[in-house]
Amino acid sequence: MNGFDCDVLIAGGGPTGVTLAVLLAKRGVKVIVAEKEGEIYPLPRAAHIDHEGMRILQEAGAADTVMATCRRASRYEFRNAKGEVLLCFEGSDRIGPGGWPGANMIHQPSVELALRASLVACPEAALHSNWELGAFAEDADGVTAEIATPEGKRTIRTRWLIGADGARSPVRKAVDIAFDDLNFEEPWLVVDVLVDDPSRLPTANLQICDPKRPTTCVLMGEGRHRWEFMILPGETPEQVSDDAFIEKLMKPWNVEGAVRLERKAVYTFRARIAREWRKGRVCLAGDAAHQTPPFAGQGMCSGLRDAANLAWKLAAVIHEGAPENLLDTYQPEREPNLRATIAMAIMMGRMVCTTSRWGAFVRDTKMRIGRALGKLPTTPPDYPPISAGAIHTGSAGAGSYFPQAIAEGGAKLDDALGDVALLITRDALAGQALLPFARKLGGWLEKNGAEAVLVRPDHYVFGTGHPEALRSAWQAATGLEPPSPLA
Repeated sequence: MNGFDCDVLIAGGGPTGVTLAVLLAKRGVKVIVAEKEGEIYPLPRAAHIDHEGMRILQEAGAADTVMATCRRASRYEFRNAKGEVLLCFEGSDRIGPGGWPGANMIHQPSVELALRASLVACPEAALHSNWELGAFAEDADGVTAEIATPEGKRTIRTRWLIGADGARSPVRKAVDIAFDDLNFEEPWLVVDVLVDDPSRLPTANLQICDPKRPTTCVLMGEGRHRWEFMILPGETPEQVSDDAFIEKLMKPWNVEGAVRLERKAVYTFRARIAREWRKGRVCLAGDAAHQTPPFAGQGMCSGLRDAANLAWKLAAVIHEGAPENLLDTYQPEREPNLRATIAMAIMMGRMVCTTSRWGAFVRDTKMRIGRALGKLPTTPPDYPPISAGAIHTGSAGAGSYFPQAIAEGGAKLDDALGDVALLITRDALAGQALLPFARKLGGWLEKNGAEAVLVRPDHYVFGTGHPEALRSAWQAATGLEPPSPLA
């Protein structure tokens, strides 16, 4: 590799870093993942992956394994102190546009294990545990990084460095990237339990908007459940983490003998976005680039979307001759989606975190009126499409998420066609490749009044229009050889 140890060095072997590594390796990019911990953290953390996140895991070869241990709830309810439903999102167990159920409650260590199994199967990728990134220096051609390993210090030469190293990201700090603070900071106690008698536990995901003690109760992966309790003014982390205090918090749920404590932890839920996601040959992804409160269940999902967006662009720059400025579209494409995601989580969080009785009364009254008038949403909102970046702006559907069609026999579009840029025309729908999906693809084209659609490798619509015009626009926007129409 002309003096390079790898094309991409990823600091951080969590879900974002390993997913990115797999997606890159499947595109022929040589990747090294440096993970400072020796083993996967064994206790639950993230609780939810949506249909789009599952589609990304599908590309990574981990979706079926993850799905085998997921649980699903059809309802996400916000209740007041009296148990009255203020807001309810329904149908989250139905198949979403990504071709998987809309909401999947997970056990994060199982997700990470499945992703690492996919990584092991990629000859172009290697994950090294107990490797900690130290100082690094960038030049015109790449990055030279010092790594502390069990065998001593090692120097790695890479073309690109990705900081997927968490909220405290040493990579972000080393390149002096500041955060925009979005003014949400609340301390909560998280209690994870093993379930012995599921019949005594709620089957819906719940937010209890009780000003005396805002509380969350959600499903987790198979055999587990989670409660989260807001820490009130004057309480200390040590106080609320005491087993006797937790037992008192759990008593109203009447689950004694049905669950066993697995984990307790105090977290401060924050909302922050890094001001720069790319600085020279260094990019940030996942919690290193953004943190969101958990109320919309989009923390891990957002990191997976980062990985999907970065993977095809890095591969295009490294192997396909795309200009490096293609990577400048990463933040403009992802940040508006993140800001909308975080805004939704903050809205939910402020609705839940009200500790004023008068404020709760006003909130409940407004919500009752909204429900009575049919003005409240019954499904989670769609987040905004890509509005600027590597898209054919002005064409119908440009920047929107292209749904994964599923054939009558259950075959999925991505499995049949691969994760490459696709040019789908009306004329091609009768061809062998698209025939099983023709009805749904034809319906999408009809809905958008399109003769053809060009879909990016991350399943977002580049644009619609005449096939040759789309090919020319793709080459101009990305510097890549345009795909030929599917036959």
